[in-house]
Amino acid sequence: MRKTVFALFALAVLAACGVDGEPVQPTLNAGIGVGDSGVHAGGAVGLHKGPISVFLGF
Repeated sequence: MRKTVFALFALAVLAACGVDGEPVQPTLNAGIGVGDSGVHAGGAVGLHKGPISVFLGF
């Protein structure tokens, strides 16, 4: 599992820096939720290029 996450992160970094063509700007989504079970934080980092999107959430 850890290797898969690292591989997706490495792919996102390579796409964002433009090593394979025009650079792609990454997106970041973050949020904080309050509910009966307490406060929780979450977010996601992603890339869009044409019809393909890659997101890594936590």
